Amino acid sequence: MSSQSLSHVQKSFLKYQHILVFIAPLLFLVSVFTMAPTPSGAGMEYWLQYWWLFPVFLTGATIVNTVGISGSALFVPFLIFIFPIFAHPLDSSTLVKVGLISEAFGLSSSAVAFIQYGLVDRRLALTLVGGSIPFVVGGALLSFVIPDVVFHALLGIALLAASYLLFNADLGHDEPGSSDSDHAAATDGGTVSASLPNDPGKLGPAGVHTADDGTVTRVDREGDDYTYTRGGYLRRFANYSVGGMFQGLAGFGVGELGIISMLSTKVPVRVAIGTNHIVVALTAILASLVHVFGGGIVGGHSLSLATTPWNMVVFTVPATVLGGQIAPYVSNALETDVIKNFVGVLFAVISIALFMMALGI
Repeated sequence: MSSQSLSHVQKSFLKYQHILVFIAPLLFLVSVFTMAPTPSGAGMEYWLQYWWLFPVFLTGATIVNTVGISGSALFVPFLIFIFPIFAHPLDSSTLVKVGLISEAFGLSSSAVAFIQYGLVDRRLALTLVGGSIPFVVGGALLSFVIPDVVFHALLGIALLAASYLLFNADLGHDEPGSSDSDHAAATDGGTVSASLPNDPGKLGPAGVHTADDGTVTRVDREGDDYTYTRGGYLRRFANYSVGGMFQGLAGFGVGELGIISMLSTKVPVRVAIGTNHIVVALTAILASLVHVFGGGIVGGHSLSLATTPWNMVVFTVPATVLGGQIAPYVSNALETDVIKNFVGVLFAVISIALFMMALGI
C-alpha cells in the first residue's frame, strides 16, 4: 500500500474515530454476551449485578486519562477497598485483570483522541513500547506466584512513589507557540513554508518537522506549535523498565514513571501526555493478555477466560472508553495541576492503607 493510501486511511479513521472507537466496546459486549463462559443459568440479574460500576469507572477513566497515567492506579485500589463493601472481596490477580482489561479499552480510546489532536510522537511511542515489553511480561508472570501480602506491599510502594513523582511534576499547561507565521507547519500535515516539510510518519493531523540537529517542531490540530528534542532515551528507558515491571504486576506504573521521564527530558507536557497514552494503552493490552492466558506458563494459579467476572467488565469497559474520549476536552479546559494534586493525595492515602493491609493492621 502506498504512503498516499496509508495517509488517506489514517485521515478517514481519525475523521470517524468517535464512531469507530465506540464500535470496539460494542463488539466486545456482543462477544461477551454470546461467547464468554458464564455461570450456568446466568440471566439478566447476573448481567445487571454491577451496573453501579459504570459511573465509578467513567469518573476514574476521565481523571487518569486527563493526567496521562494508568487507569489501574485508581481502579485496583477501588476494587481492593471500596468494591468489597458493596459486593465481595476479589483476589489480587482477578482485580488486576479487571483493571487492566478496562484500562486497555479506556486508554486506547483516549490515545486515538489525542492522535486526532496531533499530540502523539510516533517515534517516541514505538521506542518506549519496545523497551517496555520484556518488563511488562515479566511483571505479569510474577503476579501469578507472589502472595497477596507482598502484592499489597509492592502496590503501596508503587502508589507512594507515584504520589511523590506527581507532586514534583509540572503538569501545568505550557504555553505553546502560535503557528500563524509564514514559516509554520500547517495542521493538516502540509506546510505553509518549505522550511517545515510534512513528516510522512506522523500520527494525526499534526505538521511535523525534525531538523538535522534533532529538534522537532510539531503543530497540533488547533494550530499551536511545540518544539523539543527526542534526546534522553537512556533516562526514559530506565523509568519505563521499572514502570513496565509494575505495569505487568499491578496494572499500573509505566504511565506514572513514563510521564515523569518525558517531562524531565523536556518533552512538552501536552505531547508527553498524548504520547504516554499510546505507551500505556499498548502495555496494558499486553499485560491483560498475559494475565488472562499466562497462569500455566509459570506454574501459578491459572486465570482462564472462565474466571473473568464478565458481568463487571461489561460495565467497566464502556465506561472507560467514554472517559477516554472525554479526557482531551477536560485536559484542554481545566488546569491539569488541580487534578494532578488530587490524584497525588489520593495515591498517598491509598498507599498507607495498603501498607496497613500488608502488615495485617
